[in-house]
Amino acid sequence: MLPAERKRRIVELVSDSDGRSVESLSEHLGYSKATIRRDLRELEDRGLIERSHGGAVPVTSVGREQTYGQKEVQNLEGKRAIADRAVEELAEGQVVFFDAGTTTMEVARKVPKDGTILGVTNSPRLAIELNEEDNEVKLTGGTLRRRTKALVGPTAESFMERTNFDLLFLGTNGLDVESGLTTPNEDEARMKELMVEKAAKVVLVADLSKLGRRSFVQFASLEDIDLFITDGTLDTDSREEIESAGVTVVDGVAR
Repeated sequence: MLPAERKRRIVELVSDSDGRSVESLSEHLGYSKATIRRDLRELEDRGLIERSHGGAVPVTSVGREQTYGQKEVQNLEGKRAIADRAVEELAEGQVVFFDAGTTTMEVARKVPKDGTILGVTNSPRLAIELNEEDNEVKLTGGTLRRRTKALVGPTAESFMERTNFDLLFLGTNGLDVESGLTTPNEDEARMKELMVEKAAKVVLVADLSKLGRRSFVQFASLEDIDLFITDGTLDTDSREEIESAGVTVVDGVAR
């Protein structure tokens, strides 16, 4: 197979499978992992794929949405470091909402299992994680989105409109100074909008790859966020712009 054909096949395989690991591509195409990694770097430079930890995913656009499985394996170390810091915001007796997502899942895994908080979520996966030992958990109900495993729709929205929360752990697909917080799906954007509206304190947990990205629908502005916890270190301009909106920034937690 000529190099150009090999690279074309890589793009096809990554796109058709919503992502592939280096190992999988190496086995499927019969080339070394080193060769595949070089091809992935070139394809990313050409804007044809996006590299992820250990592999590649289809190129992102404002309307494109990665699956839960794709996001689950990306930057796991950074997400765990964010979670370690995030649980410091918990206090006994709080009602805490956990947004559906892979970073918030890591936060849920760090939550004490002694029943000191009431957990609420629109994610069945998160509910199972939270509902261990003495913890009580409530689910919003609603329609389960296959792509993100999040509950959305009129039933979920009705639950949100009747309830209030002390604390929200919120995820996002994009964080941009001008566009605020954005996500590809309108139903999920509405749920996130209600989460923010109903929470006394909003903690954004997002790795630094989200900074500067824009998705299809805005669900909150920077002014809606109280605390932003991220793994990497923000550049000076970004920090100043975010903090000028009244957001407390805790960055570099993965160092």
